[in-house]
Amino acid sequence: MATHEVFNQPPSLVDYDVFGQDHVLVEAVHREGAGWAVDDLRDLGGLAGSAQAVEWGFQANAAPPVLRTHDRFGYRIDSVGYHPAYHRLMSIAVERGLHAAPWADGRAGAHVARAAAFFVWSQVEAGHGCPISMTYSVIPALRAELELATEWEPRLVSRSYDERDMPALGKVGVLAGMALTEKQGGSDVRANTTVAEPLGTSTGRGTEYRITGHKWFCSAPMSDVFLALAQAPGGLSCFLVPRWTPDGERNAIRLQRLKDKLGNRSNASSEIEFDGAWARMVGEEGRGVRSIIEMVDHTRLDCVIGSSSGMRQAVAQATHHAAHRRAFGAELIDKPLMQNVLADLAVESEAATLGALRLAGAYDRAAGDEHEALFRRLATPVVKYWVCKRQPTHVGEALESLGGNGYVEESILPRLYREAPVNGVWEGSGNVIVLDVLRAMAREPRSVDAFFDEVALAAGADATLDAAATALRADLGDINGIDGRARRLVERMALLLQGALAVRYAHPAVADAFCASRLGGDWGVALGTLPAGADLRTIIERARPNPG
Repeated sequence: MATHEVFNQPPSLVDYDVFGQDHVLVEAVHREGAGWAVDDLRDLGGLAGSAQAVEWGFQANAAPPVLRTHDRFGYRIDSVGYHPAYHRLMSIAVERGLHAAPWADGRAGAHVARAAAFFVWSQVEAGHGCPISMTYSVIPALRAELELATEWEPRLVSRSYDERDMPALGKVGVLAGMALTEKQGGSDVRANTTVAEPLGTSTGRGTEYRITGHKWFCSAPMSDVFLALAQAPGGLSCFLVPRWTPDGERNAIRLQRLKDKLGNRSNASSEIEFDGAWARMVGEEGRGVRSIIEMVDHTRLDCVIGSSSGMRQAVAQATHHAAHRRAFGAELIDKPLMQNVLADLAVESEAATLGALRLAGAYDRAAGDEHEALFRRLATPVVKYWVCKRQPTHVGEALESLGGNGYVEESILPRLYREAPVNGVWEGSGNVIVLDVLRAMAREPRSVDAFFDEVALAAGADATLDAAATALRADLGDINGIDGRARRLVERMALLLQGALAVRYAHPAVADAFCASRLGGDWGVALGTLPAGADLRTIIERARPNPG
């Protein structure tokens, strides 16, 4: 008997253009001023959707990094080994400029083009995006110190990837990491106890320091250079700490252990000790948080992009499965209840993508446009908070759409699910981000005006959206007990902005469904509860990839 005949199983979602099949992303790239990058993005999208690239993602996660503290003779080497697939993913990311292209490319829309590429390539495998993101984000922080920027920026923007552990001066291209938090402080970085002792001035190298202390999280410990916070004589300050000293000696950075993380398993995160490590100060002494904020600001943008990317891949997998799987006499995608789930997933994903690319556009235009700068300051933490909060719920529902098949590693959904919480805790967990929103509104009240000016661009198109904007503005004027209700306020701000962007740019079926559910109150607690009358099929077909 033929007991192993396989039928009623969907084909693998491979060999398709991850960029070109994402109508929302393609439209946003054109709209935000990066149409010149479309050909390169289509090329990257084809690679991202290839069976080979998908396999690299699986391989990199099946063989996590391995720490070697000493060589066989007993000498410290503090080295982390990665699977070759991880290096392949990294090399493509660097060759395509995902790590630094906007800083070397002065064209309008450069940050948008890079955001779209990061969005596409992260769908292959999210873990390697950590050092890519930090390298992208370190450059604006270094530019506060002209001498350091002159020395390091040419190598940071290089598109040459070299996996060897060797002095940075021997490499064409280098990557950056960061070591900010400590076990007693976490997000409260001012509680850091790491100490920086000045060594005086050396010709051509400025003031040098020796740093001693323990960092609870060091991201991507095999990076060539790190930004770290330490207590200098004048207070908490920011430092550049290379893995190798300018003399070509291994710096005193001791890798104590790798973190055994829920997700993001292809990438190493570690505890480290600075044992008198050589360092240079970045920015003013005692202003370390201010110096590091530019880096954190850009990594928060990448948290939004990364979460939106994961949601997009979850929608692609769920809609693809439902289009090819029959149950109870018909394809799942034709079942009304499943249509509601898939459409709700698609609406959530599209709203996240719209926010991510709109933010990237603000990063492009902020330098010469006050509205964009003010909008960016407030909208970044607002969108970061909400999109990162939504990803775990979103991916969990997408996984369930595949039933038991979604719970099996080969479906990709378990990996997406494990990745989903990471951006919510990175660069500020929910409460830290919400408090930053309050801080931005208090210190720069005009950012609130810029935010509502952005929402007002959609005024008059949807009565529910207009009513939500009026109510939120009134509630923001009541500061009594605002800390305790800040999460709800920031959530409403995010939904209002997403609704405004959907009304302006999304398909009318998506915009109507978003406003009726997220802003109109006709929405359940779980996904798959869109109100009656939503054009579910149109929403799903807009979101579903169609390989071939």
